[in-house]
Amino acid sequence: MSGNGSLLKRVPVLLALFSICAAAQQTVTVSMAEYKYVPAEVRIKAGDTVKWVNNERRTSHSVLFPAENSLESTRMFPGESWERRFPVPGRYEYTCGPHPEMMGVIHVE
Repeated sequence: MSGNGSLLKRVPVLLALFSICAAAQQTVTVSMAEYKYVPAEVRIKAGDTVKWVNNERRTSHSVLFPAENSLESTRMFPGESWERRFPVPGRYEYTCGPHPEMMGVIHVE
């Protein structure tokens, strides 16, 4: 029984640590407008999320990561968005599937 009591005493501390870690993660927004990603270059911490939002009037876009077996988001029509969490540090270059002239990069530290 003393083992369970010890664990119960640690639960509030564990919950506090979890809350701090969860609160430290953030979401950064990248806009798609005028056939560009704005901003085109983003720096985030490992565990953060990037949210792409299509702010065009009539055009659909996607987010394509060629170096990751061509991982691609769904097509986003005006007003739609897509999110991806980046748990691993690195450099993630991406383009738009239908508009390869649109380029961006995520730096995960």
